Amino acid sequence: MNSLTRLLTIGAFVLAFAGFATVEWVARRDGSRVPTLADIGGFVMRYRSGRLPVGRIAVYGFWLWLGWHLFAR
Repeated sequence: MNSLTRLLTIGAFVLAFAGFATVEWVARRDGSRVPTLADIGGFVMRYRSGRLPVGRIAVYGFWLWLGWHLFAR
């Protein structure tokens, strides 16, 4: 059972990577209206509520959560 869970997790990461690569490829074609991942990241990082950089706090919180759940073992 442990190896099945591992294979499903690896498969999910491969699918996510393939999805991100596909979106980036579509976004970089001539005349595409799809934003690149860099454009989306820049938009999120610029988001503010008054003087509070909400986007940067959200990105930092996401990285903190990801690191805690994936790498702190």
